[in-house]
Amino acid sequence: MRKRLYATEQAIVWQAVQLQGIIAKMAAAKTYSDDDLLAYLDEMLPADRMTVLEADLRTDEALRLRVASVAHRRDQGVHSVGEIWRRLRLSCPSRNQLGSFLLGTLSPTMTEYIEFHLRSVGCRLCAANLHDLERSMKSTPEATDRRRRFFESSAGHLRDLSSGRRG
Repeated sequence: MRKRLYATEQAIVWQAVQLQGIIAKMAAAKTYSDDDLLAYLDEMLPADRMTVLEADLRTDEALRLRVASVAHRRDQGVHSVGEIWRRLRLSCPSRNQLGSFLLGTLSPTMTEYIEFHLRSVGCRLCAANLHDLERSMKSTPEATDRRRRFFESSAGHLRDLSSGRRG
């Protein structure tokens, strides 16, 4: 059994060929969509789905070849609207919106959307952003002291400006 990896000049598409068996196996065992594989490559799948896919990649040569083919096609500039949408994170809320979500100041519609995006879509980037915002909202004694000292120094400076003294 001979395995070759090459670019065909006729189709100008990267192909992995190990006789005809692998290509047939790839077509028959399409349990993952190309979008799933692209999301895997961009580390955008939910962690549990990525774990399952990685386990399958370890044991399935046809799937590894498919991932390589999808990655190559993407790197050659072949993009779908969905891929552009995902790559530019057009459906992700902004960090400002995530902060407003934590504060509970968003409209019910936007709150529902962010909950859907985090729970159903499982966006790991937004979840990490939200976790970072939650962590930064927790006040430590050092941060409280630093804010108090900053406020006191600023208040003194503002008092001097309002009384006409410049220092």
